[in-house]
Parts: sequence; structure tokens; C-alpha cells
Amino acid sequence: MDAKVADKEFAIAGKKFSSRFLIGTSRYPNQQVMMDAIQASGAEIVTVAVRRVSQDSGGEGLYDLLGESFHLLPNTAGCFTAQDAVLTAELAREALETNWVKLEVIGDDETLFPDVEQLLRAAEELVAKGFVVLPYCNDDPITCKKLEDIGCAAIMPLAAPIGSGMGIRNPYNLRIIREQCTLPIIVDAGVGTASDAAIALELGCDGILLNTAVAGARDPVKMAKAMRLGIEAGGYAFEAGRIPRRLYAKASTPTDGAIKL
Repeated sequence: MDAKVADKEFAIAGKKFSSRFLIGTSRYPNQQVMMDAIQASGAEIVTVAVRRVSQDSGGEGLYDLLGESFHLLPNTAGCFTAQDAVLTAELAREALETNWVKLEVIGDDETLFPDVEQLLRAAEELVAKGFVVLPYCNDDPITCKKLEDIGCAAIMPLAAPIGSGMGIRNPYNLRIIREQCTLPIIVDAGVGTASDAAIALELGCDGILLNTAVAGARDPVKMAKAMRLGIEAGGYAFEAGRIPRRLYAKASTPTDGAIKL
């Protein structure tokens, strides 16, 4: 985004970013398509699943491809307990030399909704251990506020279930979360297309993290660009301020001073 849209600077834990698009690295047809899509997205933060990726790759692995060009955000995908999530985060910190983590603690493998009890427990422990914690959570204002109070660096409420592409299911909750939390709000999960991303930014959210909507598109590179533009458009719209909704029409051309017939 240019300076006009970025008047409210996007920063997490004191680190500034010019892109409000955070992108994942799984389910692409191949690594070349993945790299092309990431480049097209303009993203600076790229999330990687610690349990899925091996560092012993002979120079062809994900960490080698991403190199120093992106801010790596390891995630705890696949963890079902606070204990597993904390252990995975600690392994990522040792392997990647970063204390940033996208915290996921899943309740079941069908809905992939967060387990709030385990999530809060893991977040509290990781913050105490000095991690910069970005938790994936329900679009529940109470849970989001608790995560902020614990000391997380950002709040990442879902728009819809992971990989569903259903878009923003509850814009009202996202508005409440935006009003009640002072941390960056990054919509995570459920975004399906560029208009969904635009809506999230129009609601005042600070960014989008997604994977499936790009990786699973017919043309991931074009969809990555579309998402980037949708995020930019939503940011412009939020800064500009939409007109009020009206039940009846209101003439766009004033009648004052019109010629009398």
C-alpha cells in the first residue's frame, strides 16, 4: 500500500511491514508456482508449518527457497494440545532462530476450529517464554480480548473455517473485535476471493493471512495478485469512509438552481 493508505502504520511487535498480506506455503501444485504466487502477493511475512517441513533438504527445501527475502512465521498447525503447541514453537525457535510463532491449537480434525481453553493456555505459556505470539482464534470478541490481555502481539480471528473459502461469515463480530482490541487484527482462515479480503479491510482489520484461496485457485499467481489488490482496495475504502446506507434513493444531482420548466 502507498503512504496514503498506510497512514496507520502496520506493525507487529514493533516491526514495521509495508504489506498487509501474510501468505502460506502449503498445497501449491509445485514449488515454482508457490514462489511465483508469493512474489505476486507482495507479502513480506510467509508462514510455514514446522511439522511439515524438513530443513535437511540439500538446498531445495522451503527454508532455502525463501532464504532471507521474507520474514518467516512458523506455525503450530496440527497441534491439538497446549503442550504440543508449546513444544513445536520451541523447536521452531531453535531451528529457525526466531521467537515469532503463529499459534494454532485445534479442537478437532473435522471443523479445525480452535480449542479455546488449550489456546489460551498455550498463549500464556509462550508469552511468558518470550515468544511473539500471533494466535489463530474464533471470531469471538471475549476470546480475542483475553488473548490481548495475555500479551499476544496480534489477534487472528477466523472469517470462516480453514480452507472453506466461505468468506466473512460474521462481519459484526469482526467490527466488535476491532473496536475492543488495540492490537493488529489479522483475519485468518476462510477467505475465498479478493472481495472477501476487501471486506475485511473495509471493516477496519489490519491484514489478511491466507493459504488455500491462493494455492487452490485455478491460477494461484493471478489469485495472489487479486488478493493483494483486494487488500489495497479495502484499505483505501476504510480510510476514505463509506457513505451511509439509505432505505430510499437520494438524488446525486442537486435540484437547487435548476431551470424551471
